[in-house]
Amino acid sequence: MNAPADQHPVTDPAALALLADDLRTVGYTVEGVEDVLGPVASAALHREEPLPARRATAGLVADAPGERVATLVRAFLLGSSVRRDAVDRALPTLGVAGAVRLGLLAAAGRGDSDEVRARVDLRPYAAFDGGGAVDWWIASDLGELATGGALRTDHVLGVGGASTTLAQVTVRDPRERVLDLGTGCGIQALHASRHAAAVVGTDISARALGFARFNAALAGLGDDRLTLRLGSMLEPVAGEQFDLVVSNPPFVITPRVEGVPAYEYRDGGQAGDAIVRELVEGVGAVLAPGGVAQLLGNWEVRRGEDWSERIGTWVEASGLDAWVVQRELQDPAQYAETWIRDGGTTPDRDRAAWDARYGAWLDDFASRDVEAIGFGIVTLRRPLSGPPTLRRLEEVTGSVRQPLGPVVSAVLAAHDALDRLDDDALAATHLTVAPDVTEERYLTPGAADPQVVLLRQGGGFGRAVQAGTALAGFVGACDGELSAGQIIGALGALLGVPAADVAADVLPDVRGLVRDGLLLT
Repeated sequence: MNAPADQHPVTDPAALALLADDLRTVGYTVEGVEDVLGPVASAALHREEPLPARRATAGLVADAPGERVATLVRAFLLGSSVRRDAVDRALPTLGVAGAVRLGLLAAAGRGDSDEVRARVDLRPYAAFDGGGAVDWWIASDLGELATGGALRTDHVLGVGGASTTLAQVTVRDPRERVLDLGTGCGIQALHASRHAAAVVGTDISARALGFARFNAALAGLGDDRLTLRLGSMLEPVAGEQFDLVVSNPPFVITPRVEGVPAYEYRDGGQAGDAIVRELVEGVGAVLAPGGVAQLLGNWEVRRGEDWSERIGTWVEASGLDAWVVQRELQDPAQYAETWIRDGGTTPDRDRAAWDARYGAWLDDFASRDVEAIGFGIVTLRRPLSGPPTLRRLEEVTGSVRQPLGPVVSAVLAAHDALDRLDDDALAATHLTVAPDVTEERYLTPGAADPQVVLLRQGGGFGRAVQAGTALAGFVGACDGELSAGQIIGALGALLGVPAADVAADVLPDVRGLVRDGLLLT
């Protein structure tokens, strides 16, 4: 009862309406699944450990509380066989027959006790992005946990950590046309559909587009709102323009040698980090003026280079405004281990394959003098006119407060506003401290004055800015009543320093605080 190589769910709107009603009625939601599993089994399942979930869902009698949700969990999340009559209870209007026609299940027979198995992973999805809460069901290929084997190379991935990160960091202000490049199962397109008039999703995998079409229809999104196109990278949309481009591209750096499988969902078919370079340098061709592109990616850090040098050259070549945030830096061994395991190969299951692939990854990185691999978020924007004015490459490895989409929008808007303000205009501005900002003072016992003053941001990127005496006094007076210039004048009188000197000391830092949202105009 394994799925054929080209299998993906069937998009039948009438049957999908029945499926959605059934899933909603029985409570097959993120909250409903967690209620049935309990906190321990839920947490274990998130770590890809199925045993506690199998125990939590075993032995429930017909019509017991949670029995129908438990049946769906065992079938679609754990890959276990279930009785036909149990699935008929869990999908009371669609039934096993309807689910088989949709390509969701395979049934061994028609008897109540006959075995039924899932052909796809179908799970509830709930998230909170910059536009608010979402609640859908997402179909994808069964993963290693359910199949017990390595992934097929044309595996269609469900919603992972990278997908969630991109969805939460994407700007969500209204847009006319949005491109989801490398749509996969379609999750970014679904998010985009809530604030865009039209969405185009592209992918090199026909199977992925089949899953994306199914998921969109299950969410009630029609063909008039979402167009799906087959093709590599920007080729299917050449000559078009979009107001927003989002992409979780196949950025994983993979050795091009025999014996190392290339998975479509993560491998763009090029050597090193070329796929991300091409996207960063080329995406401007499909961006409308003022349009924003946001993508995740890896970049190599080669011997003798700072992490920002390589991607910095890509940014310069793009001709776009750019803000790059590096979130993680791995050494070659860590990177190899991560992605070999991701494909389903482990040292305890197949030591020879593990060692061969591990060695291939290390050899590949060594051939280019790669000492580390960065992972992060790239935000690009086509200026409305003139040359780019935003160049920001920074490392933020600590915890952040999601969703970051509104923060990204605010930072871009603040950059534009500050770009139009000279120091005199900024001095005339009335500023207030953002409500999530606190001040921390560190003193040596017995000292009258603090050695260190930190302004700490509670939300967004959680920035901590060390402030000198003048800057701390300035921020403390920003309640909107006095202009920045008036506060500077008062500080000069208090400190016995010319106001011009205070302004020269404080205003550059004030620009940074406004840009990052610690001070509001």
